Amino acid sequence: MKDMSDKKLMKTGLIGSGVMAVCCFTPVLVLTMGAVGLSGLVGWWLDLVLFPALALFLAMAGYGFYRLRQRRTEDA
Repeated sequence: MKDMSDKKLMKTGLIGSGVMAVCCFTPVLVLTMGAVGLSGLVGWWLDLVLFPALALFLAMAGYGFYRLRQRRTEDA
């Protein structure tokens, strides 16, 4: 059961990191917010939310990988 939660943690971290990286390094989010009419929030919102979220998801993926690797070395 623990192995499954470690895999889910790593998978969630990797998917979240991918989404945050796409939003940070491409204009996808800027164009989407402009189309919805929220382009006024783009100037200050991106830096305050996206970079910490990217760091959080990368840390989550790293921790999940660490726990998964620890579990496999204990089983061997």
